[in-house]
Amino acid sequence: MRFDPRSLVDVAVLVAREAGELAVSMREAAVTDVDTKSSATDVVTAGDRASEQLVRRRLAELRPGEPVIGEEEGGTAAVEGLTWVVDPIDGTVNYLYGIPHYAVSIAAQVDGESVAGAVVEPVGGRVWTAAKGGGAWLDGRRLSVSDATRLDLSLLGYGFAYRPERRQRQADVWAGLATRVRDMRRAGAASLDLCAVAAGRLDAYAEHTLGRWDWAAGALLAREAGAVVHLPGEAPELGADATFAAAPGIADALFTALVECGFGKV
Repeated sequence: MRFDPRSLVDVAVLVAREAGELAVSMREAAVTDVDTKSSATDVVTAGDRASEQLVRRRLAELRPGEPVIGEEEGGTAAVEGLTWVVDPIDGTVNYLYGIPHYAVSIAAQVDGESVAGAVVEPVGGRVWTAAKGGGAWLDGRRLSVSDATRLDLSLLGYGFAYRPERRQRQADVWAGLATRVRDMRRAGAASLDLCAVAAGRLDAYAEHTLGRWDWAAGALLAREAGAVVHLPGEAPELGADATFAAAPGIADALFTALVECGFGKV
């Protein structure tokens, strides 16, 4: 079965915008209804749940019969055909604390590969999109990764796992890497970090423990903008659950530096 990635992007944008509007409208009440998942710091709010329910309902209306994998309600990819991958609020801790840096991320995947995606920022209104072979875009402006060629002058985005013991090992890695790069940023929303690589706002990004919903749309944007991208399972030296995106001019140097600092053993 053939799919038009551009039409899938349109659906993703439409639904993500609606979900984002819902998340914003209900935030004050949503953050009083909070549960935890893998640890006490891994939170889910009523806003996450309501956003995903809206996405599932709208996709069922617009694309009937196509399965959905979501962060909060799970799901299984289709053996054949297209699957939607949804993060209803990426950056839930930011959402919880009233920090406006969060997004709704929706991607369409065929056989596990992203072919279309949208990352919508509900507060700022920015819309990041990509279709396989069609480039990466921010509000109609085509994106390109940075022209960085020196790791020591590069800005790196990163993230932490939720379990304290793994966080400590990750902190040790980032401490070792800190002297090898210009600076590092921890913003708290993986999809937006990957979009930042696509836009050249970050020279690179690396993180462990991401779910498919975290990277499905953002990694497509980064790759379509020219980044070197390794998804979980693709680069064993970085660890089985590592996600990596970097401008081509520093990708090899950063990969080597991460390995030397123990990134693959956290």
